[in-house]
Amino acid sequence: MIRTANRLLSFKPLAATLFAAALCVPAPASADPLTYLGPDRQAKLVEGAKAEGEVVFYSAMIVNQALRPISEAFMKKYPFIKVNYWRAESAGIFTKLSAEVRANKVMADVVEGTGVGEAVIQAGFAQAYDTPLIHEIPERYRDPNHIWTPTRRSFFGIGYNTKATAAADLPKTYNDLLEPRWRGRMAWHAGSASGADLFVTNLRMKWGEEAARAYLQKLADQNVISLSGASARGLVDRVIAGELGLALNIFAHHPLISASKGAPVSSLLLDPVASTVGTMIVPKGARHPHAAMLLIDYILSREGQEILAEAGYFPSRADVPTRADLAPITEALTRVSEQFVSPEALNKYTASSEDMIGALMAKKP
Repeated sequence: MIRTANRLLSFKPLAATLFAAALCVPAPASADPLTYLGPDRQAKLVEGAKAEGEVVFYSAMIVNQALRPISEAFMKKYPFIKVNYWRAESAGIFTKLSAEVRANKVMADVVEGTGVGEAVIQAGFAQAYDTPLIHEIPERYRDPNHIWTPTRRSFFGIGYNTKATAAADLPKTYNDLLEPRWRGRMAWHAGSASGADLFVTNLRMKWGEEAARAYLQKLADQNVISLSGASARGLVDRVIAGELGLALNIFAHHPLISASKGAPVSSLLLDPVASTVGTMIVPKGARHPHAAMLLIDYILSREGQEILAEAGYFPSRADVPTRADLAPITEALTRVSEQFVSPEALNKYTASSEDMIGALMAKKP
């Protein structure tokens, strides 16, 4: 996950260079592959993709878990298109794509991940596209500007060790995190747009600035451990090992996947629960636009979404159920309110949320 969508791009000379380079990237000879919605759209895309022969896909999805299966299924459907995928964390994808833009030699046709799309859009080198499959996605997860489409949803909660913490002692509200029993026993992923920063952004959006700041001042007295070197998955592992009491704002499905393998861990959702989406963007200068649109369509199709669901992701389509072992999360969502933090909201709030955390924690002895 990118450290912060805004902070990553706040270095003005770099941002200016990226934006200027993006403007210099030649646009495709025809915008039709990306925006055409006529009745013969599929035939046109297939014809163009046969001539292109490949598509380059940068993604943050786990290779064996999802990236390879969905690429292989796509190539089986379209045997004349070779998928050349490259996997990295969102920050690594952004760095690679930025270098390609500066060199005026963009290799990626589709870029996917949680956080990277926001950074790419803010840098100014994503281009608009359209697909009829967007109408299969709940409206709240759509981009009215048609710059990104959602591949998968993520919900954020609290991880806890089921052997170390009795059900009766679990926090039921955010205020319960202020109880003395949790002092010095909670941790969050610092410097991450999906970790501590999202925890704060979620409350600011739901409660307002004044109430959120007042709460965070009290939370600071709990000596929450800020871990910048560990991933959200790493926090869950430390909870399993008994090193932490609670892991704040982790991907809610990670503990359940571990629990299905026998680990003494689970997750709980507090009201409001933050949600985000992984996004797909098409960079300016993409060399295989027809194949790119076929890949995007496939990932958003029911077949593609079922592959992601089987891999343990929450599909973006409402008509594709989640995996059975993740059902506790979908059931819990019926009892709490969801605060969807869109890519635009992440861009707007992340840097200031990080600053707020830094200011409050700096006051602690």
